[in-house]
Amino acid sequence: MTNVGEINERYKKQIKNFYKLNKRMPSYSEIMEILKFKSKNSVFKLVNKLIEEDFLGKDEKGRLIPKSIFGKLKILGEVVAGFPSPAEEELADTMSLDEYLINNKDATYMLKVSGDSMKDAGIMEGDMVLADRSLTATSGDIVIAQVDNQWTIKYLRKTGKIVFLEPANSKYLRIYPQEELKIAAVVRAVIRKY
Repeated sequence: MTNVGEINERYKKQIKNFYKLNKRMPSYSEIMEILKFKSKNSVFKLVNKLIEEDFLGKDEKGRLIPKSIFGKLKILGEVVAGFPSPAEEELADTMSLDEYLINNKDATYMLKVSGDSMKDAGIMEGDMVLADRSLTATSGDIVIAQVDNQWTIKYLRKTGKIVFLEPANSKYLRIYPQEELKIAAVVRAVIRKY
């Protein structure tokens, strides 16, 4: 006989698979369809339970967002990036990537990087950047900016009253706005899959 916990884990897995496949959370109607529920009321009850468990959340517009959808990972200590040292694997703690990378989930989003203008900052084509629109950008931050109606990722630089965007690749020139510069978000992390 299947218990409620196993059923909920199966539902979570199906929602997680939808998220991986579609790069977005399903709507209530889509949850009803993928879980083969007969009513939206059942979906509503399940979603509330998953929000209580911190698996899902809602943004300021009431749309579903992932919370700890990928669970917690083990922290097994440190690894030396210099000369090798004796390895001792020991469970130090657990942490979800959400806890580590995201301060304000409602204001955070991901973008895929195109181009190589930030390669010397360790941001390569195909990487994903995590950007937080709730942060106030200061000089030296890597930002997502709209400059003269074009979107880009660059360092924000301020020298006196002069504000410009600076690439992290000597092949590219600094960008001085001709009309306007809007900072949309501050980059908090770079994610790269090997």
